[in-house]
Amino acid sequence: MKKSIIKISGSLFIAAIIVSSCNSPAKKVEKAQDNLNEAKEEYTQAYKDSVADYQSFRTTSEERIASNEKVIAAFKAKIASDNRKLKFNDQKMIDEFEQKNIDMRKKMEAYKESTKDQWIEFKKEFNHDMDELGKALHDLTVKNTK
Repeated sequence: MKKSIIKISGSLFIAAIIVSSCNSPAKKVEKAQDNLNEAKEEYTQAYKDSVADYQSFRTTSEERIASNEKVIAAFKAKIASDNRKLKFNDQKMIDEFEQKNIDMRKKMEAYKESTKDQWIEFKKEFNHDMDELGKALHDLTVKNTK
């Protein structure tokens, strides 16, 4: 009798585990819908963050380009009033810097939405180019004030 009670309770226990582990199709659909909604929310937030990052970067870049334009304009005015023999070389260099600044503005305006990795690479390259241009402009103004 003890053995039959143990067998029956063991069978009931296994049956209870099997029944409780089975999900109904309605529960599976509900769980999938919840996962889909969560994924949509995460995508929407990531998109908003991406747009905000792009706008912030673009604003900062525009400010840097405008600053470069002011330095170039000031240097052009200084060259115009200068009577040095090197005036032609200075004008040639400042024209090159001006063109590079224009190219940087066009590059920023031409950028189209892409993958996150491409965006990171674009920002890295763009910032490097802007830093180099800024350094060259600074070096030019320092060299010519001495």
